[in-house]
Amino acid sequence: MCGIAGIFGEFDNKEHELNKMLSNLVHRGPDDKGTFVDHNCAVGMRRLSINDLVGGSQPLYNNSKSVIVTYNGEIYNSKELRNLLILKGYNLNSNSDGEVIPHLYDEFGERVFDYLDGMFAISIWDRNKKILFLGRDTAGEKPLYYSRGKNNLFIFSSEVKAFKNTNLCSLSFRHQSMWDFPTFLWVPEPFTIYNEIEAVPPGNYAKVSGNHFSLNQIFPNYLNENIRDDLKNDLLGVIRKTVEDSVTSRLLSDVPLGCFLSGGLDSTIVSTIASKHLPHLSTFNVSFENVKDPYHGMADESQEAENTAKRIGSHHHKINVTQELFYNDLKKFSYYGDQPYAVSSGLGIFSVSRAAKENGIKVLLSGDGADECFGGYSWYKYLPKIENNSELQSVGICSFQDTGKSKKQILSQINSLSSEEKIYSLHYYAHEIEKAEIFTEDFRDESIRSSFRHFSHLNGKINPKNIIRDDRNFYFPNEMLTKIDRMTMANSIEGRAPFASAKVLDLSDKISFENMIKKGQLKWCLREAFKDIIPSDVINRKKHGFNVPIDRWLKNEWSDLVSHTFSSDSYLTKNNIIKRNSLESVKKLINNKQRLNGHTIFSFIMLNMWLEN
Repeated sequence: MCGIAGIFGEFDNKEHELNKMLSNLVHRGPDDKGTFVDHNCAVGMRRLSINDLVGGSQPLYNNSKSVIVTYNGEIYNSKELRNLLILKGYNLNSNSDGEVIPHLYDEFGERVFDYLDGMFAISIWDRNKKILFLGRDTAGEKPLYYSRGKNNLFIFSSEVKAFKNTNLCSLSFRHQSMWDFPTFLWVPEPFTIYNEIEAVPPGNYAKVSGNHFSLNQIFPNYLNENIRDDLKNDLLGVIRKTVEDSVTSRLLSDVPLGCFLSGGLDSTIVSTIASKHLPHLSTFNVSFENVKDPYHGMADESQEAENTAKRIGSHHHKINVTQELFYNDLKKFSYYGDQPYAVSSGLGIFSVSRAAKENGIKVLLSGDGADECFGGYSWYKYLPKIENNSELQSVGICSFQDTGKSKKQILSQINSLSSEEKIYSLHYYAHEIEKAEIFTEDFRDESIRSSFRHFSHLNGKINPKNIIRDDRNFYFPNEMLTKIDRMTMANSIEGRAPFASAKVLDLSDKISFENMIKKGQLKWCLREAFKDIIPSDVINRKKHGFNVPIDRWLKNEWSDLVSHTFSSDSYLTKNNIIKRNSLESVKKLINNKQRLNGHTIFSFIMLNMWLEN
């Protein structure tokens, strides 16, 4: 695990500029540093030592040292790939999982990424051909950004903040990203907060040669091609084996490993499987002030987590958090989010990761992804009732954030919306109308497009499977995987999500909606597949995410954040991004008892904090 950066092209002072980029990635790799510099390319990494602590330094080379590799992540099928390479006559000199990459490139060329089962952001520099390759894993667990800099330089890094620390490129804010941000609480990839920087999309690799740049899809060749027949004959058995294999493969580590444990189904499955293979498993849970959550009831889950920990025999850590602790962490949360990021549950991940580091843990497994893969979100049960039409009627703002309406009323209104707005209404935040009340007209020029455009590809294809697939491809990497990566790496912890494995994602795409949700029970097939090793109280427990009572805090303990963000002294107001009288609109949002608007307001707070700091 590490942070990587590089500069491609001819220029002076390469190593100095590279080191400046790497200095902003120390949190991703505090244990070691490595660089390679030649006439055309400078690449480097900051290492967090997880596997082969002594021999796993980077960059990594092929036998002739004509291929130079830096990478961030883990290759979980490295043992099988190592055996393949040895049979083909390659000499491998360490136990590093990443050492297979340069030799696989020698064998398979740019199709090397097809063979890698893992989470990764990889750079491969072919000195002989003068070609740079950048590859990113299928799910998008590991971030990877690139930019065309000054004098036609090509620059890449694991985080956006590394670009700001150089003289290599001029950066300007992307207004469209700022407009989209309050709707999603994150900047949708492949774009970033800067016009000049983009992300390599999940499951893609970039090829850079001189002035030529192309993006190409990765086609994993280790998937079960006969999975549909297997599912037809043994649905629960295939799910069980695929998930167990994904968890056990992610136990690869030469350092202490732990698990996030909420007490719910997903983290319980991961922790239970891990405990069967690790005699000294540590588990971590947030103990939260037990306030009522409008979605799921009472917020604290620490007792359920403790019950599971006792059952599996883990060394359990309960992390007590308060609104005051979260308030004091906000600037760190903003910084380590890398770009504007306002998913408040990330504050819990940040706290757990910090506690894990204090207890000597370097790797944490998470249950994230099971909801997107097996049908776990509360609104999924209503998907069959959403009609496939695209006739837009004027019904105003409507979404599942409308807690003052019955589900029947919400569904009736949703069915009057366009396809794009239907998808928005399920679980996103600021509506276009609400944003127009806050952003200035100058900011909202004719170039700004509706955030609903991100769902235009589903026009005329509204059905439960397509909606869940869209969550896997859009919501999951942008929100959930970003949260795990940034908030664990902020504390130099490697976060791993077994449900994000390419095999689980591929399996999910082939499971019918009827087997995901049966008789109103979410994740039916996952519950059935593991009901013999998971207690019935966990199996039958309703979905309960980690929900920060942001609406309540902004009215009370965090009201000063609201006052400052929408005052004349804030960055947003001074730079004519939001209206000078926007506080009046915001107060209406806060006091609207029919709709939850806390995260909409929180997004502006975090955007302003990011810009000011």
